[in-house]
Amino acid sequence: IPATGVLGVPKGEGPHLTVFLQVLGLWTNTVSKQGFSLQRFRILGENPIYSAGGIVRTSRHYKTKPTHGIGRYRHLVKVLEPKKKKAKVELRAINVGTDYEYGVLNIHLTAYDMTLAESYARYVHRLCNQLSIKVEESYAMPTKTMEVMRLPDQGNKMVLDSVLTTHERVVQISGLSATFAEIFLEILQINLPEGVRLSVREHTEEDFKGRFKARPELEELLAKLN
Repeated sequence: IPATGVLGVPKGEGPHLTVFLQVLGLWTNTVSKQGFSLQRFRILGENPIYSAGGIVRTSRHYKTKPTHGIGRYRHLVKVLEPKKKKAKVELRAINVGTDYEYGVLNIHLTAYDMTLAESYARYVHRLCNQLSIKVEESYAMPTKTMEVMRLPDQGNKMVLDSVLTTHERVVQISGLSATFAEIFLEILQINLPEGVRLSVREHTEEDFKGRFKARPELEELLAKLN
């Protein structure tokens, strides 16, 4: 019995060794091809779009990563709230006050210079906040215009000399103590700038109606309907 070497190859036999190596090479190539085919089949199974009939398939292989939201930007834009219609301003109940404190008071500031009236109104508002006086609201009254006419040296026809525009600001306060009212008014008078007229009076229904400009055309139509 001839001695055999590694892998059962007979020792010392040249022709037998050559045939054995050829058979071994064919077997290795066959195994490699089968392995490559299996690997290719597995890849095609994972990516069916590349396989035969994969184009016809409609199911997604990436269901965990949907693409239906690509290109949308509405979720990035802030949603604008619809503008609310301005509510109709109604007259609130007027606080009359008590024996120890005033009710609702209006501080009227009138001047021909709008900047001066606005600046002093801000000062009064800040002063009330510092002195813990409740400010109900601060608003502007409609601008009033007055024409100044003069009589020329010759003739009887009046000539327009100038137009005066009056600006008025109102700071509405409430709960002013009767004992502190005198001190508060004295502070306002001391710091009153030149050209500004100050007046303080109780709030009435006429003051509320005076905030709105008159509309003669609308009043005429309402009169015709009535």
